Amino acid sequence: MVGITKMKAEKQKAEKEAFFCTTKELSRLGLEQIPTQFQSHKHLIYSSPATLAFNSPGAEGFGVKRAGLAVPDSIMLIVAPGCCGRNTSLISSMKEYNDRFYYLMMDETDIVTGRHLKKIPKAVEEICSVCPKKPSVVMICITCVDALLGTDMERVCKKAEEQVEIPVRPCYMYALTREGRKPPMVHVRQSLYSLLEPGKKKGNVVNLLGFFSPLVDDCEIYDLLHSAGVKTIHEISRCKDYMEYQTMSEANFNLVLHHEARFAAEDFHNRLKIPFIELRRLYQTDKIDSQYHALAKVLGVKFETENVRKSAENAVEEFRKKKPDASFAVGECMNGDPFELSLALLKYGFQVKEIYGTITAENFVYMRSLAELSPETKVFSNMEPTMIYYDPAESGVNLTIGKDALYYHQDCPGVMWNQDTQPYGFSGVRHLFEALTEVVK
Repeated sequence: MVGITKMKAEKQKAEKEAFFCTTKELSRLGLEQIPTQFQSHKHLIYSSPATLAFNSPGAEGFGVKRAGLAVPDSIMLIVAPGCCGRNTSLISSMKEYNDRFYYLMMDETDIVTGRHLKKIPKAVEEICSVCPKKPSVVMICITCVDALLGTDMERVCKKAEEQVEIPVRPCYMYALTREGRKPPMVHVRQSLYSLLEPGKKKGNVVNLLGFFSPLVDDCEIYDLLHSAGVKTIHEISRCKDYMEYQTMSEANFNLVLHHEARFAAEDFHNRLKIPFIELRRLYQTDKIDSQYHALAKVLGVKFETENVRKSAENAVEEFRKKKPDASFAVGECMNGDPFELSLALLKYGFQVKEIYGTITAENFVYMRSLAELSPETKVFSNMEPTMIYYDPAESGVNLTIGKDALYYHQDCPGVMWNQDTQPYGFSGVRHLFEALTEVVK
């Protein structure tokens, strides 16, 4: 099968056709034999349109730089060559960030010798002296240059702390570690919560970990937790100030809503003795329901989910009335897993013609079910250079979800679905289908 897939790739390349595999082919291959086209560590960054999958961390959304400022009243010193520093300009133009970024630009000598490291404590001291309000913490954002130099950033931060007497923490924008055990977005979550000091536990306090922005206000998880006796629900993005942020150490347990927060949750457990429970973001209402009831069992309570589930499923039906022939292209540049969301759409009775995504151990679990329900669904990789040959003419797609899917199907209606506020649970399903209903009116 591997040989056949290789021959297929060569044929597609020769015919100037975008490389794809069907869900049936991928399911048959298994995770261990996934073609290299779907493995991110096998690719160089391809500049058009595949760069959508490698969106600059300074461009939009929550990359390392913006995520590193999730702690209230924090500021960031970016230590980088000019080319890396400049991509922060868009974030700096946002009102809530325009006075929170500072720059220490590296020249060629710095890059070769590492002399810039001596400048960092002095730079931190100078920044703190001019800030109208004393920062709660200074995040030092460094790039791949220091990864290659082997910089002991913990030591540099400690020296800076001694001079300013406030916490200074590293924030690693190391693209080189993207495929490693601790990629940048995993490490930054650890840094954010490393500032918490041990506190007296309160049985009615819970932290939601995983996202750098809050869940949508009407997400049912808030009401469900309240019904279980929880009085205070902390999200780092909703903390009004540093003092409120510090009360996160009082939590009785953590709910992990994104797998990239696992290491942070483990730190909570090891350092602050706060256990955690992990949930997934799902769009299949039956699986959402099962997940909630499993959580209720752990907590020793019972959740009433019938009404919120019905509300979500009603939104699906309202959309079906508007677009019974919906045939989707589902991208990966959106708030969800493209494979799980595609499976949900198929279970709801819609067609999914195309999926754009990077295949991992996390999402390959959906492949067998996808193959059973829609064996001819084509799976493309945004990282694959042959995507420049992609032609939507014969795709059969009439609706898209995700920034990348919209890019490939510019004549189709669709939703970006990459807003800052995070869709989750039944509320997330309802909001998605309400948004889809709007664009097909």
